Amino acid sequence: MKKHGIYNKALMTAIADMGHEEYIVIGDAGVPIRKPEQRIDLAVAQDLPTIAQVLNLIMDEFIFEEVIVAEEQKKFNPEHFKNIEDMVHKRYEGMEIKTMPHYDFFAEYLPKAKYIVRTGSLMPWGNVVLKAGIDAKIWFQKPGCITPDFYEERASYDNE
Repeated sequence: MKKHGIYNKALMTAIADMGHEEYIVIGDAGVPIRKPEQRIDLAVAQDLPTIAQVLNLIMDEFIFEEVIVAEEQKKFNPEHFKNIEDMVHKRYEGMEIKTMPHYDFFAEYLPKAKYIVRTGSLMPWGNVVLKAGIDAKIWFQKPGCITPDFYEERASYDNE
């Protein structure tokens, strides 16, 4: 039996299946999922589990290089935004959270997502997108490799 972390087989399989620059959406109970192959349904009941609970677990198992949320989240759900910001900065100090209008957020990232995780959250503008990254610290420590400027900051993060 797995010792800790995520026990859900579908979610762990999805995380292991993600490649660099692919997207995973952690969504609320109403997030539209058009393609069955994208769906990882964790919703049990109202706010069970929450987006924050699932996101925190995923962030412990997943290397990400970008976090995207609706700008309405920052404006109308600032406590949730702050919680996400704290989770991100716990792992990658100084990483900025990208925001965009909710309509554009859905139009751009739901079709692009390799997986969409449905939670039980009833959270206004709570959805979060993670863009898969690489562990630049490991990739660029090989003899003869030079870390490009755009990976320099990520190469200093501790991905453990």
